[in-house]
Amino acid sequence: MSQKTDSSRLADLVSGLVEAAKRAGADASDAVAVRSRSTSVSVRLGKVEETESSESDDVSLRVFIGKRVASVSANAASDPATLAERAVAMAKVSPEDPHQGLADASLLARAPRDLDLFDGTEISADRLREDALAMEETALAVEGVKNSGGSGASAGMGGLVLATSHGFFGEYVASRFSRSISVIAGEGTGMERDYDFSSRQHFADLDATDMIGRKAAERAVRRIGARKAKTGPVTVIFDPRVARGIAGHLAGAINGASVARKTSFLRDFMGKQVAASAITVTDDPLRRRGQSSRPFDGEGVEGTPLTMVDQGVLNHWFLSASAASELGLTTNGRGVRGGSSVSPSSTNLAIERGSQTPEDLIRSLNSGFYVTEVFGQGVNMVTGEYSRGASGYWIENGELAWPVAEVTIAANLKDMFLNMVPADDVDRNFGTAAPTLLIEGMTLAGE
Repeated sequence: MSQKTDSSRLADLVSGLVEAAKRAGADASDAVAVRSRSTSVSVRLGKVEETESSESDDVSLRVFIGKRVASVSANAASDPATLAERAVAMAKVSPEDPHQGLADASLLARAPRDLDLFDGTEISADRLREDALAMEETALAVEGVKNSGGSGASAGMGGLVLATSHGFFGEYVASRFSRSISVIAGEGTGMERDYDFSSRQHFADLDATDMIGRKAAERAVRRIGARKAKTGPVTVIFDPRVARGIAGHLAGAINGASVARKTSFLRDFMGKQVAASAITVTDDPLRRRGQSSRPFDGEGVEGTPLTMVDQGVLNHWFLSASAASELGLTTNGRGVRGGSSVSPSSTNLAIERGSQTPEDLIRSLNSGFYVTEVFGQGVNMVTGEYSRGASGYWIENGELAWPVAEVTIAANLKDMFLNMVPADDVDRNFGTAAPTLLIEGMTLAGE
């Protein structure tokens, strides 16, 4: 990736698709091309298990005839005229949808920003292999580690080119580098697994291989001897690895499409208290080098930074043009392309930092459960019911005392958000970021 992959062919293609749609009889249209390139290497116990390289250029065309809409997807070698004729024919027989249409022209990004999302550093498969082996070697050298679950490294890029019939044209490209490892500690029925990883837009920002390998190993060793905790009410502290999932549930609950479909448990809470007053949630699509940054959304709208939840009060939904129309609102530039459709999503979402350190939260408890991993799919976004398998460490007298496994924690997300205390350790190197979170009033099912 010594330089950004030439996108002039894709630019000509999406512009040609929009023109072809007009000639075929569409009232309006937009076309998007998505380019991806990636190389990855995985190893286990000192041997390469897989080396993979992939490339793709895909296009989609969305056409509107009145309030009728249809979309088609294909590879970049497809004939624009044929795709346009097929899409228009489909639209003519589609049912009307009063909420479909292009984003208002006044909202389109005039001069898409450079958010420093692309790093042209060339990373060879040999370098990826060396990094993966180095992580594994470091991890296996830690006393107590008995086996490797695999180690890997990857490098890639993705680009998007968008053109609309009302004059918008924009493109951007982002790189992505990652390293990860999983290790196993202990023996027999007492074996425990843990992991660590790093993913960044720029290669130089990745965590060092020895740090990743050592952290994964130490986490796995610390879990040896895990046992169940007693059933009962419990105060839970979520490690940031798990707290990011809690933030993701909140993002899903304030997604405009879910609200419009009445499938969100927060659908009637706009302007109301949905979380503790210590909780503020932001979303910033324009963050430089952000994992989920973009200079414009899937409809050409430049999203602005928003405070989604301010001191516990819900201020905004995530909106695309169609979701906004259903709710009688205006898009806030959170539309994401998924194939040939557009739906709203968060960008760089963060539960903002609190005033206490993670250690302060732990010291505040005579007993509690520090959760480092959750399992299962027990989250109902319609009702808010939350029930997950969990593992971590029991807290006694303000300290992590012994490892816990094979238990379940449960509550309702509405109550969890209202009883949430954030620590001050937000790591913004993730598209969804959250600090350590303390939540009172949960139930633990164990022995």
